Amino acid sequence: MKTAPRGETGAGEVYVMKIGIIGAGKVGFSLGKFFAVGGLELAGYWSRSEESAREAAEFTGSRAYENLESLVRGCGALFFTTPDGAIIETYVCAREFGISGKFLCHCSGSLTAADAFPGAAERGAGALSLHPLFPVSSKYESYKELQNALFCIEGDCEPAAYFRSALEKLGAKTQLIPSKGKARYHAGCVMASNFMCALAREAAALLVSCGFTSEGAIGALAPLMRSNLEHIIADGPEAALTGPVERCDAATVRRHLENITEPKRRLLYKALSASLVEMAERRHPGADYGEIKKLTKITEQELNDR
Repeated sequence: MKTAPRGETGAGEVYVMKIGIIGAGKVGFSLGKFFAVGGLELAGYWSRSEESAREAAEFTGSRAYENLESLVRGCGALFFTTPDGAIIETYVCAREFGISGKFLCHCSGSLTAADAFPGAAERGAGALSLHPLFPVSSKYESYKELQNALFCIEGDCEPAAYFRSALEKLGAKTQLIPSKGKARYHAGCVMASNFMCALAREAAALLVSCGFTSEGAIGALAPLMRSNLEHIIADGPEAALTGPVERCDAATVRRHLENITEPKRRLLYKALSASLVEMAERRHPGADYGEIKKLTKITEQELNDR
């Protein structure tokens, strides 16, 4: 097996693409280590912080490049693992050193490959986005879990196929998504992850208003949240649904709304209850949820008061 800037085959030999990582934060560290441990050809790192690049290179057994140009010229796959707001700016600098024949990749959840790498095709480069559906929280530990993560891939066919194959050989799951769906995909990820934090905060606030401490409220809700999440993962949201909406208990829903006086929290309760009604109706097609629908309908006044 030989290494080359790009993943090509010839004369019966398989060539492995050299990977250069631009940006040495948690994602850059973790992906690089995951690639290196899995046997991919990690050439090294360049970062605006020389110290970060050296640390990442030492951690992954690769090289810390002194400048962006040398990394770009020496690698066939360029991973831009900078903060989202710096990806385009960094790409614009990198493309001046020649990107023809290279694969360009970023790991942003919301940006498409075309968003991040404008004009890449005209310069002869393939572009993709590769988003690990996993909370990368540690520079030095998160790589151990990436094998169990799902990577969503979007972009040009050739680089997408190359890295989909490479990731699956490392044991990871992959999912191809269309460019037009990237923002919706990321919104779904945010709902599943970040919105859980918001829901926990709002639920705990209601308990705090009844005399719980903040810590006590989260502790009291923890078994309920944990059990429900496990049920959702195992059987799906609809099967996991319980509570007053599911059992068509309009009186309890009315009592809740009479006592949730904060406009923002009241809107949240109503909006999510509407989704619960849709699930409940599928489970119990003969039940009449008309009264709950009336109770949870968001009025124009409530929208103005939020």
